Parts: sequence; C-alpha cells; structure tokens
Amino acid sequence: MKYLLGLLILIVATGGLFYFWPKERLVEITDPNNASSTVISPEAKNPDGDDFPQKPLANPPAIIKAVYFTGWSTGVEDRVNYLTELIKTTELNAAVIDIKDYSGFVLYDIKLPEVEKYKAKEIRISKINSLIKRLHNEGIYVIARISIFQDPILAKARPDLAIHSKGTGRLWLDNKKLAWIDPAAKEAWDYNIAIARDAVSRGFDEINFDYIRFASDGSLNDMTFPFYNNQMLKQGVMEDFFKYLRNELPGVKISADLFGLTTVQQDDLGIGQMIEDAYLYFDYVCPMVYPSHYAKTFLGYQNPALYPYEVVKYSMETALKRLIAYREAQSATSTVSTTTISDLRLAISSKLRPWLQDFNLGANYNATMVREQIKAVYDAASSTPEFVNGWMLWNPSNIYTKGALEISQ
Repeated sequence: MKYLLGLLILIVATGGLFYFWPKERLVEITDPNNASSTVISPEAKNPDGDDFPQKPLANPPAIIKAVYFTGWSTGVEDRVNYLTELIKTTELNAAVIDIKDYSGFVLYDIKLPEVEKYKAKEIRISKINSLIKRLHNEGIYVIARISIFQDPILAKARPDLAIHSKGTGRLWLDNKKLAWIDPAAKEAWDYNIAIARDAVSRGFDEINFDYIRFASDGSLNDMTFPFYNNQMLKQGVMEDFFKYLRNELPGVKISADLFGLTTVQQDDLGIGQMIEDAYLYFDYVCPMVYPSHYAKTFLGYQNPALYPYEVVKYSMETALKRLIAYREAQSATSTVSTTTISDLRLAISSKLRPWLQDFNLGANYNATMVREQIKAVYDAASSTPEFVNGWMLWNPSNIYTKGALEISQ
C-alpha cells in the first residue's frame, strides 16, 4: 500500500497505453506535439528502456562543424563513445546521423504505419531518444540524415512508385544494384516527410535530405517512370519537391545535400539539381565538394583530389557569388505577393554548409589535406562570413582525422 501511495499515475497517450511512474521521476514539460498537454520528463524512460522524446538543443552552435555517422555506428556504445570524445576534444560540435540510408530502411524503432506496412524498419539504433539526449547533454547539435529517392525497400513494396527498366519491365537498378523511386511520385514525398516529422518530434535539431535528385549512374536510357515524363523538366520536378518539403515542415531546420558541381555548373546536371532552387527552400545548402569527385582537368588539374584547397575554395567562391546574386534578384521581386515575400525570407536566410572529404580517394587525405579544405571554406567566405554556416566531414567508415581539427578553446 505504501508503495502504491508513492507512485503517481501518469497517463501517456501513446498507443492507448497507460504507464505508472514513480512520483520523484516526474517533471512537467510541454509535449512538442501538443502544447496544451504535458509529458513525462526526459529523465524518465519508456518501458523498453528508451527515454521519452527530447526537445531540440536549447542553445545550438552558431556555426556547425559536424561529422557523419552511420546507423550502424550510432547503434554501438563504443562508437558513440568515440564520437562524443572526438567532439569534446576538437572544434567539432555536431553530428549527422543516418536515420534512413541508401538501403531504404528506417534505422530506429519508428511506429509509422507506412514504415511497418512496407517492412522498412531495421533497428540499428535501439534507443534513439536516449541517443539524442546523450548527445544533447554534451552540447552536440544532432542532424538526422534521410536518403530520399534511392530507396530499394520502398521500390520493392510500392513498385507503382518506382523506376522500371524499359528492357525487362522489372525494377531499374543503378550501378550499385539499388532501386530508385520516381522523383515525381508525390506519395513518396509524403512518406519521407512523415519520417522527417517523426525525427523532429524526437528532438533532432535539423533534418538533412540526401539523394534528392534523379539517378546519375547506371543505364539511364533504360529508365521508365510512372509519373515523370520527358515533357517535364527534371529541375522543375525537384524544385516542386523542395518547395513541398518546406511547406510541409514549417519551422523545421532543413538542409539539402547537392552534387559539388552544382556550385559551378549552370545547368541541372541531368539530375534536376540547381543550387538556386535549394537556396530558396532550405535553411542550409550542403554541396558535396569532395575534390576526388571532380573530373580530370577541372581547373586544369589532372587529379583534382591532389588540390583540396584550390578545388574547395573555387567551388565555394562560385557558390557564394551565386547565392549573393540570387538574394539580390529575389529582393527585386519582394513586393509581388505574399508567397513571394515568404519565399524571399527563405532565400535571404539560406546559408552554405559544404560537405568536405576525409577519406582516401584520388589521394591520401591526411590531416594537412583535410585542414586545407576547412581553410578554403573560411577563406572563400572571408568577405561574406554571414552566408556560410560551417562545414561537415564525410568518411564512410566514420573514423576521422583528429589532427586536422583544432582543439576547442
């Protein structure tokens, strides 16, 4: 009886279940999904041992300096320890974490009906809320990465949304034998936005969208689309998607991963990506300016990977010139309509945050090579630092060159 008197009954409206929690564990906080109600404090845990959803970081860093981590890595305690120690002992302050990767799987225990229906869940991160809480407790800004149109799981479950082979009638596969969704398939837009909303509700500080484009490798002439047709501009399809993302995720910080060549090319590269379109709808535009990914003879170099400073600086300078020109052009139309004014606000607030190379391809990327890229970002933005919001490092193995990162003061 005394034990029962020492408990406070808390009704938690999740799945219609009722949970009992010790009174000393309860603190009233606002439910991010319902401002009129309260939920249990982040100090308490669900029956499965996970924490309750978190709030975004109260004081996010002004300039983001991040590293990428896979779902596999963030599901292993030793790897998370490595991540937090790396960030604590360097200038880093953020982590980009896969929650839906190239496989199409959502990598935590999401309860979204569509994900469960399509069998698109593979739990690699067992306690996603606890992970966010741990990183936030260290002052780390946490970004959720979602791969969009490269999605073998959704393509298999919903072939009516997928790209098919003209020759075989089967799902079309790229050079990595992965299936793709038609970028014009609006149901796929809504599916991924629902995943993004769930991630936001759990306390992620930002949503990063990757593979927001048409396929770029494989037998491209063999593709047939259920929604896209050759009378449509690929750029127009992607711009419509960008705008839809922004409208469906109001108030959420969103970022877009683009090919590095979008910084210097004046066309959509055949994949629908124009950097100006991303400037209009995303808070942060993240071109992947990996020197190893530029073609031979770029800037006259036989091997651009050997010139990280020059390649990154040129790419960023060009991207910044285009951003400034685009802002000025948008300002000239600011009185046209309410919609234009809303779009203008986004265009004015958009900032560049490039992905940089910390992996060996085309050259051995030692500490000097990595640091030269970071320096190139700062030097390119020396006269307009307000238009750049840091940088992010990519290494698929998630092992980073600590010697390239200045020690936090």
